Amino acid sequence: MYRRIPLIVCFIFGAFMLIQFFVPHRVSTEFYEMTLEWAQIIYAFALLVGALMLMKHHAVNATRKSSDDRPFSIIVIAGIATMCIAGLIWGHGEGTVFNWFFQNVQAPMQSTMFSLLAFFVASAAFRGFRARNTQAIFLLIAATIVMLGRVPIGELISPVIPQVADWILNVPSMAARRGIYIGIALGSIATSLRVILGIERTYLGGS
Repeated sequence: MYRRIPLIVCFIFGAFMLIQFFVPHRVSTEFYEMTLEWAQIIYAFALLVGALMLMKHHAVNATRKSSDDRPFSIIVIAGIATMCIAGLIWGHGEGTVFNWFFQNVQAPMQSTMFSLLAFFVASAAFRGFRARNTQAIFLLIAATIVMLGRVPIGELISPVIPQVADWILNVPSMAARRGIYIGIALGSIATSLRVILGIERTYLGGS
């Protein structure tokens, strides 16, 4: 029974959210907006549960003296506690302790992570652009033209390079991206139908 109720609720709301797009009536529109508000409330509670589970996980690691992740878990717990206390006591507006921590601690760390990603992307591009076969040669040529067309030195070499780079981005690259988007859309539709019809039940904890 505890499995049938979620399946029934999922089917009712999934079918309604699908049908209401084709029924532009005031009642369906109001119910749709109300459902979105419910989803936001559920999202807030899910976020709270996720944060509590994260704290529980790191609290367990922090109490284990033999754990190699113990220092990192302590830092995570201290960071979450500090931001929560600062936000609840002094708020999160301009000039508050919460905003200072965000601007001077979290934002620089995020910038550091994104800057490190640039090196990973460059390393992956170097491995991917090796001319091992015909497809890799075309990829290398196209990537070189696009990179030269995005920087001023490409126009200095030849004014044709930026035009060719724009053509590559707007024609073959756009065609490939649209094909990927169509595949993602079809996959999303298939997965949604499987969930609505009760075929996909992994969200219930099954295999």
